[in-house]
Amino acid sequence: MSQYYEMEDQTLWNPSNGSSQLFMRQMDVYRAELGLPCGIGPMQGDACQIDPVVFKEFVDALLAWHRNTSHPVMAALSEGFVAAVLVLAERAHIQVNWLLADVAKDGSRTDVQVPAAQVVAEEAWASALRRTSHELGRFMAA
Repeated sequence: MSQYYEMEDQTLWNPSNGSSQLFMRQMDVYRAELGLPCGIGPMQGDACQIDPVVFKEFVDALLAWHRNTSHPVMAALSEGFVAAVLVLAERAHIQVNWLLADVAKDGSRTDVQVPAAQVVAEEAWASALRRTSHELGRFMAA
């Protein structure tokens, strides 16, 4: 058996029931962590709809949260989930916010000067996460 993650009439992902249930349980964790809806509707008849506007907001917040996570264990635990979410965003043609920006806990952006060394580190982080997402996407049937 499998389930379908759809946006309008396009299937973005068709995982097994087990993979889908684990993904949605993790989604609950990150929705609570971010305090935002994810844009993925309820599973009805083995299919759910993704609201692209709400999903983009969630993906951007998730990406900022992951980028600002300095604890190695938290970063490692979240990387696979973030990569899977990025696959869905890419398939939905959602332009995620990879820009260097400091995001406060209340979601507001603040002006900060980013040292050159940090820019290089941020670019390396983004490049590595993109590679992980692209590799994972090969295993996420659409």
